[in-house]
Amino acid sequence: MLLPGAQRLRGILLRSCGRLGSPGRPRSICGREGEEKLPLSAETRWKDRAETVIIGGGCVGVSLAYHLAKAGMKDVVLLEKSELTAGSTWHAAGLTTYFHPGINLKKIHYDSIKLYEKLEEETGQVVGFHQPGSIRLATTPVRVDEFKYQMTRTGWHATEQYIIGPEKIQEMFPLLNMNKVLAGLYNPGDGHIDPYSLTMALAAGARKYGALLKYPAPVTSLKPRSDGTWDVETPQGSVRANRIVNAAGFWAREVGKMMGLEHPLIPVQHQYVVTSTIPEVKALKRELPVLRDLEGSFYLRQERDGLLFGPYESQEKMKVQDSWVTNGVPPGFGKELFESDLDRIMEHIEVAMEMVPVLKKADIINVVNGPITYSPDILPMVGPHQGVRNYWVAIGFGYGIIHAGGVGKYLSDWILHGEPPFDLIELDPNRYGKWTTTQYTEAKARESYGFNNIVGYPKEERFAGRPTQRVSGLYQSLESKCSMGFHAGWEQPHWFYKPGQDTQYRPSFHRTNWFEPVGSEYKQVMQRVGVIDLTPFGKFNIKGRDSIRLLDHLFANIIPKVGFTNISHMLTPKGRVYAELTVSHQSPGEFLLITGSGSELHDLRWIEEEAVKGGYDVEIKNITDELGVLGVAGPRARKVLQKLTSEDLSEDVFKFLQTKSLKISNIPVTAIRISYTGELGWELYHRREDSVALYDMIMNAGQEEGIDNFGTYAMNALRLEKAFRAWGSEMNCDTNPLEAGLEYFVKLNKPADFIGKQALKQIKAKGLKRRLVCLTLATDDVDPEGNESIWYNGKVVGNTTSGSYSYSIQKSLAFAYVPIELSEVGQQVEVELLGKNYPAVIIQEPLVLTEPTRNRLQKKGGKDKT
Repeated sequence: MLLPGAQRLRGILLRSCGRLGSPGRPRSICGREGEEKLPLSAETRWKDRAETVIIGGGCVGVSLAYHLAKAGMKDVVLLEKSELTAGSTWHAAGLTTYFHPGINLKKIHYDSIKLYEKLEEETGQVVGFHQPGSIRLATTPVRVDEFKYQMTRTGWHATEQYIIGPEKIQEMFPLLNMNKVLAGLYNPGDGHIDPYSLTMALAAGARKYGALLKYPAPVTSLKPRSDGTWDVETPQGSVRANRIVNAAGFWAREVGKMMGLEHPLIPVQHQYVVTSTIPEVKALKRELPVLRDLEGSFYLRQERDGLLFGPYESQEKMKVQDSWVTNGVPPGFGKELFESDLDRIMEHIEVAMEMVPVLKKADIINVVNGPITYSPDILPMVGPHQGVRNYWVAIGFGYGIIHAGGVGKYLSDWILHGEPPFDLIELDPNRYGKWTTTQYTEAKARESYGFNNIVGYPKEERFAGRPTQRVSGLYQSLESKCSMGFHAGWEQPHWFYKPGQDTQYRPSFHRTNWFEPVGSEYKQVMQRVGVIDLTPFGKFNIKGRDSIRLLDHLFANIIPKVGFTNISHMLTPKGRVYAELTVSHQSPGEFLLITGSGSELHDLRWIEEEAVKGGYDVEIKNITDELGVLGVAGPRARKVLQKLTSEDLSEDVFKFLQTKSLKISNIPVTAIRISYTGELGWELYHRREDSVALYDMIMNAGQEEGIDNFGTYAMNALRLEKAFRAWGSEMNCDTNPLEAGLEYFVKLNKPADFIGKQALKQIKAKGLKRRLVCLTLATDDVDPEGNESIWYNGKVVGNTTSGSYSYSIQKSLAFAYVPIELSEVGQQVEVELLGKNYPAVIIQEPLVLTEPTRNRLQKKGGKDKT
């Protein structure tokens, strides 16, 4: 049954903005600022050579041209197939917000808004930027918890954000029905901008600083040359480019196919409606803030004297443009729209009319249904692409307007300075690989669109499209015994359940059903022996005449001797931590490199690029999918494995950080004595097809020792107690190894001039401003996850990087960055969790000594420390 008013919406005729489904004016809604200006005409000149060729004239591509040219790059050429803003830009709703649940993307949003605020003054072009603020509505208690969770991640950022109560919400948005409203998340600087005018202003700026914007100039061919440059063919001529950037929006897949790449992108249909004048809106003395009803899954903002309303349908109701995936984008498609389908969004319209009752009396004057490109996880793909030299992407933007300014600056800085200005691995195009099929991409895009406004929990899992072809040999054996997590296409056990335990996926901001089982797994490893599937590790084989020279150039640590392993870090030219890997010297000049699952192609791209740049004679092979990995850890690990091999595993013969080829029963393995748990353990690398047999042998051999499984949640608790840093948390492109406490792994005195060495010497000479510390805190039923604000004397002074519950001392444990003057052991600070500040104290790390350290102390007559 439709609400009153909804019946009228079904059959209403569109008025005054042109026929639906036709290209229409260069804006999707009526009467926006800047529409009176005709598009700036393309230049008639042509360039045969370019430093950078950008393919695509939407807001993202034009922003990059603007930023590169403004930063001083000569010979920036942008090629657009039809006209600027054709594609997804011209019909966008234009929302701008400082908010993002991800930490690093807040920086992108911040840079975008700060640029848009000054762009009109700089270029003389009207941009139609409104900043009435925005309010996200909480109508359930769990949503209030989510707001508190987000607030604790805000204190150490530059953006303003507050939780406000119903009274304040009513004052700011008097047309709102307050019956269900509990709280609001308020961002004062949010608003909306006219995408067409924004793009034209960026284009004016790009031209002002010397960029060439050519259109219509469709790219017909991309030919790589042996020196790393590209020949870019168009009907107007050819351009030789030092690098190309694919910013082609929903045409990005076609551009990728020109070089044999299948970019995982799916066009989805997004609808929004615009009303005619509403008397109650017209009577307001100030513009309404942008409203986001998260349970109703829609946004709503003022559009002149009416309202603009845009919903996100469920994954069952939303529509993917399947024909484009199968047959490609229709050749002439540019500023067209799809036929509207109000039936698809009626339930959202009904909720919106309940929340904002004046909508019931409103007439619709426009319905926009246009294509937006989604990646599987809804985040764009930004940066250089692995496997193709000098090919960069800025594609898959579900929210291109708010990302355009910041991404243009981010990419420009990276291109000009040789490293990213800050860590943004969540946008790395190399997070996807050959496992990312079209079926997977479509399933995830549906899920991501439908989940647009669901509660964002810590440790969130999404299940569409799973499993992929990337399953370890143990997947079928373990899937019924554990809760699996998704890691770069792989399924990996997070925690195991026993008969009678709650096996459901129950995400929460508080301790939930995995808390007790993880505690049992922790004890399993500390007291007996546990087995963990580590197959998702990224694995590379590097060999050749120059392999040692290459690795010495790449890594800050020394190169291990044959038969040994070490922990090594690749640094950026500015001395930041680009990656952490284990390096095993298997035979003279041949190495096995291991990295985390999420860093596989991220790290491989860097290694390959440096190998080519330096002319090193090496062979680099990605063997991630070929090898399975089992970790066996705990005080009884040696006893179990010794039953299965003739190789002497004793302490004196198989030392910590040694690597050997041996057989477990009849299965060949590369065994490395190392464990991220900090306990006695080995990692066993083997053929993936041998995983089940190897696992079964180990489990059978360990029955007397009480062997059992453990997952990544327990491993995280164990590594935190041992003060092991994690890449992506304690160290990344935002941190240097000295402040992260990695001095032991950085050999500034080694002869090789490794990348970042000189920068690191300067950092050391200047002295550090902050340091990573370990701290404990007593909480209720909530534990730190990372990125929470650290308070001291009423001010935010730092942030956590990761955290967990310590099952050994029964308190919460976290890593955190704090100013040097607050980094001494015993210093008291506060950690904000879910709206409450908990007292915390900096401790001497590690909380629990590693097994090799305990052994050394025992031999010297020392005592274990816990």
